[in-house]
Amino acid sequence: MPPKVVESSVVRCPHCGRNNRVPKAGAGAPRCGECREPLPWVVDAGDEDFAEVAEVAEAARIPVVVDFWASWCGPCRMVSPALQQVATELAGRIKLVKVNIDEAPETSRRFGVQAVPTLVVLRLGQVVAQRAGAAPAPVLREWVGDALAG
Repeated sequence: MPPKVVESSVVRCPHCGRNNRVPKAGAGAPRCGECREPLPWVVDAGDEDFAEVAEVAEAARIPVVVDFWASWCGPCRMVSPALQQVATELAGRIKLVKVNIDEAPETSRRFGVQAVPTLVVLRLGQVVAQRAGAAPAPVLREWVGDALAG
């Protein structure tokens, strides 16, 4: 069997501006290769790879914020930049996993998603907080902080 290829994306460091390749799944949290500052970790996941990206032991060491969204959802488009901002502010402390409900119906059903956007915070693979609806970045930042503290 050939070795598994780990998908990655390129992330621009908010501190020094260098482009960095960030894996979709892995242990720890990504850091900039130039300035060593934590990088925002934002990835997409579907039914096939959600467990590997968000729940397995290595991936679950860092708390995961899951954004269940849909391309046709106006509030989802509004909350996406706010979540990106929170992921940047909490770089090194959280991983943001985006799940398109139309492309990942099994994962959406598993988490009982009935409205979008629905946000879930996972710690060690277990749900510690869940909310539906859009909110501005400061509200989301506080919600994530409370979930991580509790």
